[in-house]
Amino acid sequence: MAFLDRRDAPDLPDFSFLKRLARDQLIYLLEQLPGKKDLFIEPDLMSPLDRIANVSILKQHEVDKLYKLENKPVYSSSDQLCFLIRPRIKHVRYIAGIVNADKAAKRTRKYKIIFSPQKLYTCDMVLEEEGIFGDVICDEWYFYLLPLDDDIISMELPEFYRDYFLEGDQRWISTVAKALHVLNSLFGPFAKAYGIGRCSKMVHEMWKELEDENEGGRKERKPAAGHIFLFDRDVDYVTPLCSQVVYEGLVDDIFRIKCGSVEFGPEVTSSDKSIKVLLNSQDKVFNEIRNEHFSNVFGFLSQKARNLQMQYDKRRGMDIKQMKTFVSQELKGLKQEHRLLSLHIGACESIMKKKTKQDFQELLKTEHSLLEGFDIRESISFIEEHINRQVSPVESLRLLCLLSITENELWAGASADSVQSETGWLADRTGAWRDPDCC
Repeated sequence: MAFLDRRDAPDLPDFSFLKRLARDQLIYLLEQLPGKKDLFIEPDLMSPLDRIANVSILKQHEVDKLYKLENKPVYSSSDQLCFLIRPRIKHVRYIAGIVNADKAAKRTRKYKIIFSPQKLYTCDMVLEEEGIFGDVICDEWYFYLLPLDDDIISMELPEFYRDYFLEGDQRWISTVAKALHVLNSLFGPFAKAYGIGRCSKMVHEMWKELEDENEGGRKERKPAAGHIFLFDRDVDYVTPLCSQVVYEGLVDDIFRIKCGSVEFGPEVTSSDKSIKVLLNSQDKVFNEIRNEHFSNVFGFLSQKARNLQMQYDKRRGMDIKQMKTFVSQELKGLKQEHRLLSLHIGACESIMKKKTKQDFQELLKTEHSLLEGFDIRESISFIEEHINRQVSPVESLRLLCLLSITENELWAGASADSVQSETGWLADRTGAWRDPDCC
């Protein structure tokens, strides 16, 4: 959390309004297809959708059954099918296959595609190529920003980096600009905008065009936020390539935080079930340790456990009235805190086991050497050993990238043959280049 403990800290904007806005628009789009309908949801949108509108809300608006959009035959008896997808060609072709299969079977149904956050021209082209352009209703769900915490909002566009920085595809630039336009409309006007990088410049220019077009509808009000800072990811590749050492970072590293939540497996829950946990400031235990260095976390959790036990022990010696008050006002909260404490302790133990296996301290030492420009030969030897032991293909590739950047694209003391040998060894031994999780 950003300086909320300071007395002079300004009040945060109410970002929950973004969630209500997205939910209301989605409900409106669903109601444009009256009657019972089955909803097919792209996997990448399932977690964000759950944060916006849960199953009970969807059921209230005549969504009969929910399906994950997969490359499998559709077994739905509904006469109305609704698809909630990203504007991806493979998904549009899949839907076209469903429609054409129904045509061949002489089955009549209504079809609606809701693109989030926007429909792209290529989607219309595919619909025309497949001969179903007039058979489907298309809409756009302007779901640009999702509040993950009181002071964190996310566009939930994981493909942005790959599309823009690797493929040179600029299709999401307008989406970011529209998201900024929404923020400015709700919480601005922002006094100043600062940016570094070519992408930031393009976004800013497009955002300003949107602002100029809507200048007439602007109302004078006190802004809830003062400034906007835009940074291109390629301005700083070093930071994400370094190992994370605070608790929240390590949870993301080991368990992967997706859409503000994490799924703890049996190794953490001490049962045969996995548990999905929302990680935000509402989790009192997590909120106190999220930014703590991992070496301090066990001590804090131990003290927290003792404090909880003391609160439980207060029950002893209570009279009936006091016990009734304790049960009605405190017990539920204590049980919830105890459950979360157990999960975070289990997560810490799991992190410790995995990092011990990976020689975490040696890994940090190698990273520091690369950043400071010392002991490069020893660092290269560590990376070679890391690859040979097949500890983690992703970690090995990350270290190679960090070495390349810190040594100005050249490996000091290593020949071109050595560089080719190391990268080739990584590919042959681990299949890193073929592993989509490495990118």
